[in-house]
Amino acid sequence: MHWHHRARFHRQARRHGLGPWGARGRFFGPGEVRLALLSLLAERPQHGYELMRSLEERSGGTYRASAGTIYPTLQQLEDEDLVRSDAVEGKRVYRVTDAGRAEVAREAEAVAGIWRRADDWGDWSDLFEPGATELVRPAMELFKASLRALARSDDPGRVDAIRAILRDARQRIRALDDAEA
Repeated sequence: MHWHHRARFHRQARRHGLGPWGARGRFFGPGEVRLALLSLLAERPQHGYELMRSLEERSGGTYRASAGTIYPTLQQLEDEDLVRSDAVEGKRVYRVTDAGRAEVAREAEAVAGIWRRADDWGDWSDLFEPGATELVRPAMELFKASLRALARSDDPGRVDAIRAILRDARQRIRALDDAEA
């Protein structure tokens, strides 16, 4: 998907609270890029482009790091003596230091939260397939119609009826996928 289609989707998703974009709007919170890079470097030494690819892969393609984010953060980590870099075959390869490993261990819970969120975002990676943005509006219209039908009735069975309709729609859509497999 071209970048401007992806950006349009993210705007729509944030506006409608769809997927992981609704709650936060951004993949990383303050200080989290730093922790994510440290944890990746604790796994193995990497150069900047490899780190960008690793972040994209860990999020199922839903997050794309820019050089303007990665390299200044790597410089900060070097300044803090949490990583060091060496020139290897013309590329600057970053390695975590003992102090960096200690930081990753100290922040283990936050790091685990970052990668759990990456998995959650990755679950939504199909949204970037061609035509997926065409489904956002009808899906949101279905959701709004469900809420409207619920709000306009005092019938306690209305929730179950709407839930059954939505379950049936989901099963019919999944059957389309199963028929392709």
